Amino acid sequence: MSICFRPGYERSFGTYPLKGEDLEKAFAAAYEVGYRSFDTAQLYGNEADLGASIRRANVSTDDLLITTKVHPENYTEEQFLKSVQASLNALGVSKVALLLLHWPDPSGDNRKSLALLRDAKRKGLATEIGVSNFTASMMRDAQSFLDGEIAINQVEFHPLLDQSILLDMSFRTGVPLASFASVARGEVFKYPQFGQIGKAYGKSAAQVVLRWILQKGVAVNTMSTKLENMRSNFDVMDFVLSSVDMKRIDALTCTNFRCVDKDKVPWTPEWD
Repeated sequence: MSICFRPGYERSFGTYPLKGEDLEKAFAAAYEVGYRSFDTAQLYGNEADLGASIRRANVSTDDLLITTKVHPENYTEEQFLKSVQASLNALGVSKVALLLLHWPDPSGDNRKSLALLRDAKRKGLATEIGVSNFTASMMRDAQSFLDGEIAINQVEFHPLLDQSILLDMSFRTGVPLASFASVARGEVFKYPQFGQIGKAYGKSAAQVVLRWILQKGVAVNTMSTKLENMRSNFDVMDFVLSSVDMKRIDALTCTNFRCVDKDKVPWTPEWD
């Protein structure tokens, strides 16, 4: 399998749940480490804080790939474009690199929200558009409905969750996947296999997890407020896991540990 995501998105810095001074410090540190792709959302309530962090760091937005996501409550003709413009104003940009639907449409029909997403791109509010938390069938239908314009599907993806159906659809449709909860919010560290594998490469357990994701052809989205962890998360491009180690990690996907479900997010679909 070859990595199929867009250049620049292979390592993104997630901003949830950071706000205020915490976000300002984290942004400055992440930029210094080398991150240029930054991920936020209307739902996070920190777009304005990210915009302020960028300005205070004296960083040109032309150097950044900013992703934001539209809240499901704004999937109406009256609110959609207004909400996107509000996001751009908060971020201090005229357009974002990537605009996503954060969740499938609660109505059960994604066509209206997808059409509004396409309108946002055509009006110059986003360079590329995509989706998040779409199932395999939803991803296929969205790519067909928008004639191949879906740039990414951001989903929960880590070695403790079997996402083979989504991954297969990714390669069939040409829609790249991007991960969130890349280390399963710390759950992976309960499994000694990652640290054991890492010793052979001079890498940490977290770096092994992130490298596994990348070698699956999936972009990585991580967040940390610790400089050491930021550097570690970014430094995952200089080694390759063997096929034996990849299969050893693959075996853990049957754990099927999921960070996000309907108990946490009401818009959660029935997963594949």
